[in-house]
Amino acid sequence: MALVRRRWPEWVALAVAAAIWWPVMHLCWRPDVSPGGEELDPIALPMARSLEEMWGTNSSGHTEIEPMRRINPEWDFMGRTFFILGEANLALRVPGREGRCLQSIDRLLADTLAMEQQHGMEHFLMDYHRARPWVEQPPASIFVDGEIALCLGARRLVSDDDRWRKAFRSRVGRIVERMNRGPVLCAESYPDECWMFCNTAAMAALRMAEVLDGEDHGALRAAWLRQLKNHLVDPGSGLLISAFQLDGTPHPAGPGPEGSTIWFAAHMLQVIDPGFAREQYDLAKRHLGRSLLGFGYSREWPGLALAGMDVDSGPVLPVLGTSASASGLALLGAAAFEDHSYYRQLRTSLEIGAFPRPGVNDAGDESLRYLMAGAIGDPVIFYSAVAGPLWDRLRPTAP
Repeated sequence: MALVRRRWPEWVALAVAAAIWWPVMHLCWRPDVSPGGEELDPIALPMARSLEEMWGTNSSGHTEIEPMRRINPEWDFMGRTFFILGEANLALRVPGREGRCLQSIDRLLADTLAMEQQHGMEHFLMDYHRARPWVEQPPASIFVDGEIALCLGARRLVSDDDRWRKAFRSRVGRIVERMNRGPVLCAESYPDECWMFCNTAAMAALRMAEVLDGEDHGALRAAWLRQLKNHLVDPGSGLLISAFQLDGTPHPAGPGPEGSTIWFAAHMLQVIDPGFAREQYDLAKRHLGRSLLGFGYSREWPGLALAGMDVDSGPVLPVLGTSASASGLALLGAAAFEDHSYYRQLRTSLEIGAFPRPGVNDAGDESLRYLMAGAIGDPVIFYSAVAGPLWDRLRPTAP
């Protein structure tokens, strides 16, 4: 007790210092960036160089990708998607960068299609796809078809090439067939399990087909949107639910809306129904978007909902309810909707919590990775830093 009395001035000084320091601490890490601006985000090129190096060889046996695949093969596949979308945007944004970006895109597209041909769609699915039979036959995953079509379309939007046109149109044809057969015009990602993440990506790919090949998917799109708005919206929050059965029934083990789905889905909806996309983003911001002392994050679930942690959400912090996956995809949402304040708050959290590791590549150019993001998180961050030009080519024009 005597020691406490002697040292109380030090404790008071520490408390006063903390009270002054904590509210302004975020200013030391807050980047001066604005999504959607003409000036390129300073992390874009260093991250591109790092990711081009990572994906520069055949993915089989890669020291980062194979350990990630053992945890979740989906992350391998999604990392490819986000990297290709990022490269496509970078090619359109930076003069003189197109050739290098297309080289990376072509190499990774070829590798992805080769892996699918050699091992089947199962190569990119979690093992539980074997637990029960697919409802629609023959089996096909809209997760795999939708993202491959999205990547093929992105490549063609940068510079059209006969090499990829046939593969794109074939994939789009299968998407249209499967979605038209679904009771709520959505297709399975896993057996009797549809994910909003995957179905919005597939519909965005159909919008690419309209722009690239003059196809008309307006009737399917309008009917699909009616199904979403009438049957697949959580009544409590107004947010689209994340997982549901083929007939539209919410998935028994599904959490309803979740952050690791809705931010991405809202971004996909920007080229499908911009007004609905904005509504979903604003609702996600209201129910999931948070900041604390200038540091931004996203909750995984609205309100007090506490669904069980899964491989999509990753570890969820108690009380705050935040997860790395939800917060990473919130960064994409904030960039896509040019939410400058929230984007800076999220980037501030990234700079202090994801442990950026700058480096120099073999050519002597600056590179950048985020140690806590890994081979799946880094492509999401990269895409967020460059998003915009690709979607500008796809936004529907007002009648």
